[in-house]
Amino acid sequence: MASVQGRQDFLELEGYLMGVACLAAKRSRDPSTQENEILGVGFNRMPKGGEELTWNRDKSEEHPLENKYLYVCHAELNAIMDSNGADIRGSTIYVTLFPCNECAKLIIQAGISRVVYLSNKYENTHETQASERMLNLAGVQMDQFKPGQCREVVIDLTGEAV
Repeated sequence: MASVQGRQDFLELEGYLMGVACLAAKRSRDPSTQENEILGVGFNRMPKGGEELTWNRDKSEEHPLENKYLYVCHAELNAIMDSNGADIRGSTIYVTLFPCNECAKLIIQAGISRVVYLSNKYENTHETQASERMLNLAGVQMDQFKPGQCREVVIDLTGEAV
């Protein structure tokens, strides 16, 4: 009888959860992110029922009502709301970008105890520095995601690989 060997290229749990965060981020129209269970999934979007605005990335103070920044709900907010009242205290949130200061407030208020982030490309902004300060004061653990053995996942949506 031939021995069966386990897959060597399996996706570890942290990689899977970060992959779900990356895949959820693909749902965003923004051109610019319980134990071992997914309690909520979110991506950047306008509030439910709102009209989709044409994305204007101009952050100028001259026309603040004409860009997305005052309107869009971040992925963290949508993921927490998507939990539908589940007890998410003590859970881990996986995000593609380090949370902004507004999302940090939500994370802390929801009782989330750990943030795993893929990138911190805005680390030098006041918003991100305030976020890190608040998360530290609240005792929220912050870890940058480190890919394991499986660094890239290709999803074939043609059905040919099934």
